[in-house]
Amino acid sequence: WLWLYVAVEPASGESFVLFLPRLDGGCFERFLAAFRRAVPGAAVTLVCDGSGSHRSGRVTWPEGIAPLPLPPYSPELNPTERLFEELRAALANRVFDDLGALDQALTEALRPYWDDPAALRRLTGFPWWLEAVRSITPSTP
Repeated sequence: WLWLYVAVEPASGESFVLFLPRLDGGCFERFLAAFRRAVPGAAVTLVCDGSGSHRSGRVTWPEGIAPLPLPPYSPELNPTERLFEELRAALANRVFDDLGALDQALTEALRPYWDDPAALRRLTGFPWWLEAVRSITPSTP
């Protein structure tokens, strides 16, 4: 198996993707650590769906990354879901000989968004989402 872990920044179209062998708390923690290294020092709020790996109480969240859990059964609130829809369409009804072939197909499907972040911004940057993010006032401890 190969699981795709993705973080998308809808306002800029930047993304961070990691292919990992399992969908569990341990791999999610590896994703978070790698993501933290990719965006050092930035305060990040990461939208999380109801995946068990996102809700695992055993996951240690890196400093500066905070989870924003979505309500149950609300994929329409998660900008990353639009990217997953595109990936499902590109990879549907295909059989891969091995994980390397799947990795290559996923990379080819993602490359247009990596090469052109504006395409990912158009796909995930819902106007209501961008407005909500702009209106958030950081809280002070």
